[in-house]
Amino acid sequence: MAQFTLYSHGRGPNGWKVAQVLCELGLEYETVMMAFDESEDGVKGPKYLAINPNGRIPALIDHSNNDLTVWESGAIILYLVKKYDTEHKLYPADVSEQAIVDTWLFYQVSGFGPYLGQAFWFKYFHGEQIPSAIDRYVAEARRNLKVLEGRLSAEGSNGWLALGRITIADISFLQWVQLVKNIEINIETEYPAVHAWIEAMLAREAIKKANVGQE
Repeated sequence: MAQFTLYSHGRGPNGWKVAQVLCELGLEYETVMMAFDESEDGVKGPKYLAINPNGRIPALIDHSNNDLTVWESGAIILYLVKKYDTEHKLYPADVSEQAIVDTWLFYQVSGFGPYLGQAFWFKYFHGEQIPSAIDRYVAEARRNLKVLEGRLSAEGSNGWLALGRITIADISFLQWVQLVKNIEINIETEYPAVHAWIEAMLAREAIKKANVGQE
């Protein structure tokens, strides 16, 4: 039995973030892919709601820690690095440096991700096309990508978001940034520093391992 059970979805970016952290830390896990519905195997079904009452992915069970269950991707990632990143590969020991990483992590989960999510919703899933809503959220996506571009191209960044090296901040953004092509934003031509950062992230062996089976 693997140490962790990860509840995820093939097209849900937040589950893949957790898988990438697990692989970067060399932790063994089993993934249970959920359906986005109220079925027995769905995120709205009673079995999964007992694990995550919010009915969203991801959720993680740590079988080596009394089957501790953690949900919300940011909380899961912080739990993993605080407990298992003993070499501080992805999360620093210094409290001031932690604050820098946490700033970027919370920016992703509270701002960057939700704005992109709304852009995808109004463009592809809303019951009617509302151009003003689509324009608003695509514009917000561009504004947020400009924030990343500025940071990644800044002197001293070394092409990373937080500390001049890869951290959980970078992993938290990767899956979401890759999706902006679906709202007709060309990362390679419009945000070259972001594009170079994506390429560096995708070249990592742990990221490749985690991404096996992505839809």
